[in-house]
Amino acid sequence: MLTLRSVALFVLAAFLEIGGAWLIWQGVREHRGLAWIGAGIVALGLYGFVATLQPDAQFGRILAAYGGVFVAGSLLWGVVADGYRPDRFDVIGAAVCLVGVGVIMYAPRGG
Repeated sequence: MLTLRSVALFVLAAFLEIGGAWLIWQGVREHRGLAWIGAGIVALGLYGFVATLQPDAQFGRILAAYGGVFVAGSLLWGVVADGYRPDRFDVIGAAVCLVGVGVIMYAPRGG
């Protein structure tokens, strides 16, 4: 159950961070305005809070593992939100990152 909670928190954190950055991008680069930028700033702030809810207490481990979720999530966001078409190397790289998440976060550890 802790693993499921951890994975859900990683997914939520990725949604907030990637979504927040995308909103700011849209506000600035696509000239959508301050409301988009403000929503992005709020989402990024919420991302920082969600990351603290992970069951593991090791900041470095959490952020290192989250990096892999961020990589895969960013590619997925690009597919859904911007019509990006990842090539096989994008997919392989994201898969490698997610395997790294599994090793860092969920490998059995002694005492």
